[in-house]
Amino acid sequence: MPAALEIPAPISLAEFLAWDAPDDVRWQLVDGEPRAMAPASPVHAAIQNELGRVLGNHLAEQGGRCRAYGTPGVMLGVRADRNYRIPDIGVSCSPLIPGEPTIPNPVLLVEILSPGNPAQTWMNVWAYTTIPSVQEILVIRSDVIGAQLLRRKPDGTWPFVPLAVESGELVLESIGFRVDLEALFVGTWLIDGPPS
Repeated sequence: MPAALEIPAPISLAEFLAWDAPDDVRWQLVDGEPRAMAPASPVHAAIQNELGRVLGNHLAEQGGRCRAYGTPGVMLGVRADRNYRIPDIGVSCSPLIPGEPTIPNPVLLVEILSPGNPAQTWMNVWAYTTIPSVQEILVIRSDVIGAQLLRRKPDGTWPFVPLAVESGELVLESIGFRVDLEALFVGTWLIDGPPS
């Protein structure tokens, strides 16, 4: 029987980044507690790859400094010394800093909501609202075609309820991006139907 995994807690961000965590799992730091992240389902992975591709193409066509990053580390705006979160996609318009484990000044963060961990995902989403540079947070469903969008208001506050997008066009104002929502689900059973 394998030895029980020793998970240090509570620990600081510096200790977390220096921790020799098992290689087969991605870890986040949540208020000083390392938490393993479950592997993505095939539908989750397909949505993440498709959105990353279309975002990357859009940003390249814009010709600016913005880039999309898959599963980047981000630091929260509160308790940054005890938190390290990993969204599915992040967009930053700032150059990467050598040696830094996070993307600087993300403007858009994306989470793909898996049916098995909605509470953890939404905990991360609301934590992202503490990052001063973040303008939008997109949450994409993986069990049905749909998304929810939080957009920072002009006064800097966030709405209490996300905007539901169930069909038609998805608009991300932070990066001037528009896409048909269904296009993000291509290659999944949500578009193609369940296998017969």
